[in-house]
Amino acid sequence: MSREYDLIIVGGGISGASLLYTAAKFTDIEDVALVEKESELAAVNSHHTNNSQTLHFGDIETNYSLEKAEEVKEGAELLAGYLENADPDRDLHSKRSKMVLAVGDREVAELESRYHDEGFGDLFPKLRAIGREEIADLEPGVVEGRDPGTDLLALQTPDGYVVDYGATATSFVRAAQEEEGVDVYLGTAVTGIEERGDGFTVRTGRGRFAADATVVAAGSHSLQLAKEMGYGEDLSLLPVAGSFFLADDLLNGKVYTLQMKRLPFAAVHGDADVHDPSTTRFGPTAKVVPALERGRLSTVSDFFDVFGLNAESMLSYANVLADPILLPYVLRNVVYDLPVVGKRAFLPHVQKVVPTVEVEDIERATGYGGIRPQIVDTEARELDMGEATITGDGIVFNITPSPGASTCLKNAMRDVETVLDVLDDDYAFDEAGFRAATIDNFPRPAERDVGAPTSE
Repeated sequence: MSREYDLIIVGGGISGASLLYTAAKFTDIEDVALVEKESELAAVNSHHTNNSQTLHFGDIETNYSLEKAEEVKEGAELLAGYLENADPDRDLHSKRSKMVLAVGDREVAELESRYHDEGFGDLFPKLRAIGREEIADLEPGVVEGRDPGTDLLALQTPDGYVVDYGATATSFVRAAQEEEGVDVYLGTAVTGIEERGDGFTVRTGRGRFAADATVVAAGSHSLQLAKEMGYGEDLSLLPVAGSFFLADDLLNGKVYTLQMKRLPFAAVHGDADVHDPSTTRFGPTAKVVPALERGRLSTVSDFFDVFGLNAESMLSYANVLADPILLPYVLRNVVYDLPVVGKRAFLPHVQKVVPTVEVEDIERATGYGGIRPQIVDTEARELDMGEATITGDGIVFNITPSPGASTCLKNAMRDVETVLDVLDDDYAFDEAGFRAATIDNFPRPAERDVGAPTSE
């Protein structure tokens, strides 16, 4: 098999699917292909059991600076607008109240300052500061059984989008396939990418494909492919496996706890599964593992391809893991996976959200949790708190840990503009049409009662 395309996208998760949708529906690029190694779309980290199902706006993520929240907010609103427009029956997502909870004098003061002094209340007009009585109205389980002398404060918003990112990726691809010139190859592993004079040859198990431009959106494997081509030599990955504990129906919406600012991992939170509101998930935990995919031993060697086994990587890992905040956190998370003692050790995190939970009420979820690749800068020898984009001449490699799924459409818009710079000047991006299908459908405060909880 040998085909020629204007653009080839490697990876059929939420990032690659959103780019396919954006390029196919809102540009006049004629021939586009998506190549995915799995037999179905979004089968790895975008699958709904393998992530926190959260659409991150930056409003309740207390490790975000105001600047990062501003950047993430637009991306989240693009995706939320798409869901409002394309998923009126809530097959891909649900909409619930969400809040970040402060417990005790120190946390309450920190959250008050964040809302009033640091500008988060201004940036997010739907966000409200609420006390114990309103918290109890929205989430009785959060207040029941808690010491009445303990100060409580929450920042609450109705914009609690709980998303099945795998189903959303499939929705993107189906919409793209309505256009001519769009091909999707499943069960087609990419074995390498070669530069040629006027573009790229993408080698796969089903033959070679030619492309004028290529975007690799393959999660952790993006850096592996980049390094094979000589890109990203100053980067490595710290793969972190997330797990969850399950309980019965305990919460109406999503309840986050305050996050330590120097940790790149999501704060422990509780919320109902996107497709099963009778099940409450608590987590995620965060365990460092030497693999690029959860439960796949074949990706251990892939990890070492990325790691490099060189002095720079070794010293970077030693420096990162010696951090006095990160190291104890990593060690504690190893304990959470142990039989019997694991859930006892994790129980205080659950009880911070729902105080009446006992150890017999929670069970470690099996078959839940994926790999979140944290990016390591081997020159600075530190974690790079965010996403990484490596851009060559006509090729882009995206490594997108959280909040990459939340900002997938914003990233797609950026990548489309990069691709159009490579292709003929006759190609154009219909940004107005793109926004009409996405962010223009996001409900603004004037369109509904900001303070009203939702339970769709």
